[in-house]
Amino acid sequence: MCGVAGIFDLKGDRPIDQSALKRMTDAIAHRGPDGEGFFFAPGIGLGHRRLAIIDIEGGAQPFIASDDASVLSFNGEIYNYRDLRRRHAERGVRLKTRSDTEALAEGLLREGCDYLGSLRGMFAFAFWNAAERRLTLARDRFGEKPLYYAETPDGFLLFASEIGAIRASGLAPLIHSTQALHDYFFFGYVPDPKTIYKNVYKLPPGSVLHARRGEPIATSRYWRARFEPDESLTLETARRSLLEIFDDAVASELESEVPLGAFLSGGVDSASIVASIAQSGRSLTTCTIGFDDEKSDERADARATAARYATTHFEEEVSLDASSLIDRIAGVYGEPFADASALPTYLVSAAARKHVTVALSGDGGDELFGGYRRYAMFSNEETLRRMAPPWLRQATFGAVGAIYPKLDWAPRPLRLKTTLQALGERTIDAYARAVSTCLPDRLVRMLSADFTDDLGGYDSATPIRNAAGADNLDPVSLAQKIDFETWLPGRMLTKVDRASMANGLEVRAPFLDHRLAEWALRLPPRLKLGAGGGKLLLKAAQEDRVDRAILYRPKRGFSPPLANWLRDPSGPVLRLRESRLWSDTGCFSEPEIHAMIERHQRGVADNSQELWMLIMFDAFLRHEQA
Repeated sequence: MCGVAGIFDLKGDRPIDQSALKRMTDAIAHRGPDGEGFFFAPGIGLGHRRLAIIDIEGGAQPFIASDDASVLSFNGEIYNYRDLRRRHAERGVRLKTRSDTEALAEGLLREGCDYLGSLRGMFAFAFWNAAERRLTLARDRFGEKPLYYAETPDGFLLFASEIGAIRASGLAPLIHSTQALHDYFFFGYVPDPKTIYKNVYKLPPGSVLHARRGEPIATSRYWRARFEPDESLTLETARRSLLEIFDDAVASELESEVPLGAFLSGGVDSASIVASIAQSGRSLTTCTIGFDDEKSDERADARATAARYATTHFEEEVSLDASSLIDRIAGVYGEPFADASALPTYLVSAAARKHVTVALSGDGGDELFGGYRRYAMFSNEETLRRMAPPWLRQATFGAVGAIYPKLDWAPRPLRLKTTLQALGERTIDAYARAVSTCLPDRLVRMLSADFTDDLGGYDSATPIRNAAGADNLDPVSLAQKIDFETWLPGRMLTKVDRASMANGLEVRAPFLDHRLAEWALRLPPRLKLGAGGGKLLLKAAQEDRVDRAILYRPKRGFSPPLANWLRDPSGPVLRLRESRLWSDTGCFSEPEIHAMIERHQRGVADNSQELWMLIMFDAFLRHEQA
């Protein structure tokens, strides 16, 4: 696990600014505390920061391939590298290290991007093919590992594992994108391929970028999640198949020459991974954090799983002191990021790093097996939407939803406003609402008239619409497809990557093994959602391995008590009262923001998500100016 950075001349063979590349690698030093390396040739410079996991002595980078000219700078892990190395040896390729880096470099040298289909792992890399004078950037299928890029005004391509390295280069003008700002205000993050800056982009998951001198850069997809539900599958046959495929996925990610463990919460996904490892007879270290807020504390359930499988278990209680973490978190993410669970994710990564260098996590389980509550709700709403034409739904549900009060304080069955509004909307707009941080009607009131005018009619559901595509899918599969393109890489995997790498910890996600995922994409909705909630098949498959109390308890999130934090007058909301950075942007209606603060602190409304989004935006602006 590492950090990559580079500069490439798109026009010729001009000298590379070596000091700029050094600033870029310094900005991502936390991703690779074990070493630093550079490669320079006319018109190209590659940098690397290393966190040594496999072949600690021989895996240094940038790595020069067997032609003595082509070079790889690679972030990630190739889990099937031993098989790939054997394949190279059978073809007469003489290997000089034991590393996955060399297996990747030699495959790219001989097969180009066709080799990507052979890879089982998480990765983002830059490969310079000297003979073809071609630079290739690539990102893994799901976007576990990040890769940013930008073109400078004088024709250089910059790329790096984090946006902070692009900023540190000093070579690219960084101007906020109005559309990206709106995406952030709506979703709480900026979906791929945009970033908060106009001229900086994320390479989308499952994509490659090709660059050659004198030619425009070109990107393309080599893999995409394809949902093709197989209605012939039965629960029993799928259950048996899942255990075999899942155990293989977990086993493939246990290769490490440094201490390896697993995150263990009180949920189904992490318990399933620990149980799978235990089935193989391997000893395991597990790590859990508990909070001084009882509603967020899952230590008792985690302890039960650890005891059942006799893991070497470590617990740590931490205080979710938001005020002390806000600026640190803003720096870790590099662009606005408003998922409040980033705070506990950062803390659990710090706690785990005291005991292990690699940790397995349950990321991807909800997206793959239908674990989010919104999937069932969206499916039920879509059934009702299809029973009436849009004009009738808008005239009934939309009209009633507009006047129905927003009862944040009421029991859940009485909080119907959002559901009524969703029933009056088109399918894609309704799902955009379901995954938004700030509901559309609230956002309209929060934004200034000038900012809205600058948007030129830009639609907040555009990223969701682009992700949905034209496939005719059932509602559950459609929601999952959208999440695989937006929510998973842009929010969930970004959260884990930055929080873990800021602590020098590598996190692996067995649920995102592409063989397991491609198998799961064939599941029909009836094997995902049941009377007891989501993950019907996964829970059925794990009944002999995981305590039923864990499998079938109500789903909990990993989020701090935002609403309470923001009702404390001396808490994080004080930052909004004292700062002028957010208001000086001209994006917001200040009277509305202050009214939201007052209503929230009096307890007559829950504006915690919107206020937290604004707090983290303000913290991002502070980080920019630092």
